Parts: sequence; C-alpha cells; structure tokens
Amino acid sequence: MLTQQLAKFVINTRETDVPADVLDGARDALVDTLGCALAGSLDEGSEIAQRWVRETGARAQATVLGTPLSTSPAEAAFANGLAAHALDFDDSLTTLRGHPTAPMLGAGLAVGEAASASGKAVLAAISIGLEVGGKIGPALGAGHYMKGWHSTATVGVFSATAVAARLWGLTVEQLQTAWGIAASEASGLIRNFGTMTKPFHAGHAARSAVMAAWMAKHGFTADTHIFDGKNNFFSTYAGDDAVALETTLPKLGNPWEMLTPGIYVKRWPCCYCNHRPVGGMFELIKQHNIKLEEVTKVRIGFLPGADTPLIHRDPHTGLEGKFSMEYNAAVALHDGKLTMETFTDAMVQRPEIRAVMPKIERFYIPDEKFYSGVTGYNDIEIITTRGTYKLHIDRVPGSPQWPMTPADRAEKFLDCAGRVLGSAGAKRLFETAERCGQLANIAELARATVPAETRAAGASAKAVV
Repeated sequence: MLTQQLAKFVINTRETDVPADVLDGARDALVDTLGCALAGSLDEGSEIAQRWVRETGARAQATVLGTPLSTSPAEAAFANGLAAHALDFDDSLTTLRGHPTAPMLGAGLAVGEAASASGKAVLAAISIGLEVGGKIGPALGAGHYMKGWHSTATVGVFSATAVAARLWGLTVEQLQTAWGIAASEASGLIRNFGTMTKPFHAGHAARSAVMAAWMAKHGFTADTHIFDGKNNFFSTYAGDDAVALETTLPKLGNPWEMLTPGIYVKRWPCCYCNHRPVGGMFELIKQHNIKLEEVTKVRIGFLPGADTPLIHRDPHTGLEGKFSMEYNAAVALHDGKLTMETFTDAMVQRPEIRAVMPKIERFYIPDEKFYSGVTGYNDIEIITTRGTYKLHIDRVPGSPQWPMTPADRAEKFLDCAGRVLGSAGAKRLFETAERCGQLANIAELARATVPAETRAAGASAKAVV
C-alpha cells in the first residue's frame, strides 16, 4: 500500500540516514524562512492572527515568533506558518509547485519546542517532510494547480504532518491516520492570491498538520490508506497530467529533494512568477544601458501556466502588486530595484508607476505542457526609441542554477530579522540559527526570536495566554 510505504519512510528513516549536505540544505531553508517569518510577523495579516492566538490560545508550550506570546503548538504553528508566507518571500520547490518550508517551519518549530526536540531532529524532519511534498506534488500534476488549488497548502499539509509526526514520535500507522485527517483539511484556492488569505493557507496547513498528528497520536480515527484505492486523495484532486505515486516513491531519498531539484530562494518578496522576467529585464537594462524615458513597450512571453498566479493586471494594493507582472515590470523599469517597501499600497498607487504599467504587455508561447514560475523560460522584449532588445531566459534568480551567495542570503535574513530584533539582535539570531543542528533543544532558537525588551512581558503573557 502506497500510504504505508510513504509513512514507513517518514517514521523509520533515522537522523543518521539523512546525509550531511541534506541537513545543511534544511538548515539554510530554515534560516531563510525564519527571517521571512520575522519580517512577516509585522504584516497586518500576521497581527490579526496574533490577536486570534491571544484570544483563543491554550497552554503556553510554543513561541509565536517575534512576539512575547506563547500558546498551544497548533495555534503557534498557525501564526508562524502564516507569518512565514505573509510577504511571499519564502522559498519554493519545483516538484511541489509551491512553497515547502513555511508550513513545515510552522509545524516543526511549534511541535519541536513542545516536545523539547533537538535542532538536528527538526532539520531531519524538515528534510524528510520535503521528500513527502516532492513526491506528492507530481502525483497531483500541474493540472491540480491549474484547477485553482494552491499546492503550498494542499501538498504542504502532508509534508508538515510528516514533520509533526516525527517530532511527536508517532508510529507508522498513526502517521497513516494523521494523513487521513490531513486529507480532509487540504485546501487553499489561487483565487485568494493577493489577499491575506494566501498566507493563511500556509498557516492553516501548519495548524492542520499539528492537529492531525496530535489527534492520531491520541487515538482519533481516519482512513489509514488515503493515498490508495477508490476515491483516494489523488483521484479526487489530481490533474490529467499526474504521475502515479507508485512511480515516485522508489525515488524517496534517491536523490533527496533538497539536492535535486533543490530549493529555490527568493531575492524579492513577490510571487516567483515575476522573478525570472524581472531578472531578465535587469540583465537587458544593464547590458544595453536602457533608460525609462526611451522605453515604448515591454513584451513578456509566458509558457502555459507560467503566469497563472499573476492574477492582478491592474493592482491597487501592495498584496495585489505581488501578483502582478505589470506592476513588477514597471517597478523594474522605474525604480531599478524591488524591495520589501515596493509592496505597500502607497507604492503601488504612485502615479508615475501607473503611467508605466500600460507599457507592459504579456504574450503567450504555445506549448503542450504546463509550466510554473520556476520551470520553463520567458522571452523578453524591451522596445525602445533606439531599437528592440530581446532575451530568452531559462534560469530563475535564487535557483540552484542562479543561486544567491551566502552573503546575499545573510543580508536578506538580517534585513528581515532586523525589523523585529534590531541589527544586533538579528546578528545573534542568525548565529544561533546557523548552528541549529547543534542545539540540544530547538526552543533555544524559537525563544531567540523574541525581542529582548519584550521577554519580561512574555513571561507575563505565558501566564495569561
């Protein structure tokens, strides 16, 4: 049975079976996403989630990152998973067709802290959870996403459940049950992109995973073969191009998803479907010294499915701007850079940017397959008063083929974390996160995200929440 085979891999794989370079990749993913979560914790949607936790939280077992709050593992997973995805700055995995680490970080830090798990145990759990997402993703196919499902949530809930199950010491059968519960929680619609509900998907997946693992551990029942037989998860959710799960399971850990295809790390806090075109535009602009005033049109070619998440052609809010090729291309031309400040309502509504947006035009490249923002290629044309400049670009900023340097990644983390902890606090957290694998208790990392001046207040909050 496929469900049992996958569960055996998750539960029976020992920490020592996970290669060192895979654990290093998990550490890098954790560090990057932790930084995104801290910056995201300041987002309005995250603040609403924190109020929810404050009003509904139970026993103080897990830290709400960047705050003095401590609450139940499920609610901490929700708040932290949501914060990790709030800015759309977190990583991607091509085989999952979504963001793998945000739901796993939400579940992993919350359950890890509650269970007093070591840092290495959390890294191993994330490495193994990534295997689950990377094998389930192709078994749903691109058609799953094209139907309007958000894979970060619908696949991420199974990865995150695997993480929680390992850290809470579930048996193989209990994990099978937990996946049965999680399958009924798998949800998230692309239609909600450009609103606070997109990051809610990641938080919901993390909380659902923690709840599913806890319920299964304590005797709750569900179908224990949710990936097998009639009306299984895939026959219900998969697209026509799905690859049978039985063909991907023999590849568990061979090679590891962390290494092949590897995790893609974002340079800019917006939908990844913008990144390759923007990266190509920056290259063309630099190569040919193109000035805004001489540009008459920018044409960006997309393969089928490669711009599906870019649903806002005329954005009016910062969140909508993250899912608009027109806006991001206009910013690339006008500002010459994208930053976290790019995606505020005021920046999107600038008259000078709105004057450039009509110059941006999408066109479509025929193909029989479906693609995403991190697969395939884009064709870019910048038409100016002195000529037309073209570029065919098939690599993605932040991908293994066009990687961020360690210095780039450190700069990103320090910028994100510094918004909560200040420069010195961000540096201390970075050093702690970098040695995550040596921590005897992951709680040391979670609690290091709380600003020093609020830790005393946090002690009081624990007594209240």
